[in-house]
Amino acid sequence: MLVHSRTGRWTAWVTFAVLFVPLFALPLLVIVAASFSTNWSGAFPSGPTAGHYAAAVRGESLQALTTSLITAVTASLIALTVGTWAALAGAALGKKGKRILDALFMLPVAVPSVVVGLAVLVAFSQPPVLLNGTRWIVILAHTVLVTAFAHQSVSAAIQRLDPMYEQAAASLGARPSYVLLRVKLPLLLPSVNAAAGLCFALSMGELSATMMLYPPDWMPLPVLIFTATDRGSLFTGSALAVVLMTATLLALLAVSRIRTKASFR
Repeated sequence: MLVHSRTGRWTAWVTFAVLFVPLFALPLLVIVAASFSTNWSGAFPSGPTAGHYAAAVRGESLQALTTSLITAVTASLIALTVGTWAALAGAALGKKGKRILDALFMLPVAVPSVVVGLAVLVAFSQPPVLLNGTRWIVILAHTVLVTAFAHQSVSAAIQRLDPMYEQAAASLGARPSYVLLRVKLPLLLPSVNAAAGLCFALSMGELSATMMLYPPDWMPLPVLIFTATDRGSLFTGSALAVVLMTATLLALLAVSRIRTKASFR
């Protein structure tokens, strides 16, 4: 830690606990407690049960979780491909061109996501590209929303990359394509994996734009959680929220393992 004295370390830990527990940990613990309850008595839930989880891993809930996973994985892969390509291209455009490209990619996150959802709905509800009512309009909206984070993560990694590696490979006769595939991209792999985890997590939790676009046969889990709580089924919604958090955390742990292995290459 940057705090070297014992008193400073204890002060830092106490401050962290005072801020973290009520602001971050306690709300999540309340959701977990509610997911095992049937009613709320006073300040605490009561009526312990695991029945909400039995319903949360089958039928409509399982289909919604599968929909969220497919949407998040597909959107993340497309976002990583587009974002990485744009970051590599932007590095060769010069400062002015890079600033313009960065602004274009950051535009979707500079406005509310519901605006992005409306824009996608209006743009793709008429021929020649008619996506309204299909799963692809949801995947497209998620891709638009998360590509900026992939682009920014890889772009920052490119700026930190030592050009000596590329110059050394080029001086030995390596072609530009070989330098890109065998030198530059492997060095960027940890940042790409980090961007993948961020894109996946953001897509799994996206609700505002999805509410405007999803067809009845492609309902992601956040929408199901919203509809459950909107009907007053708070305990069922809490169980679904825990399932969503668990699935997202497991995916992030898997990406973290890949990133850790890549960092030692």
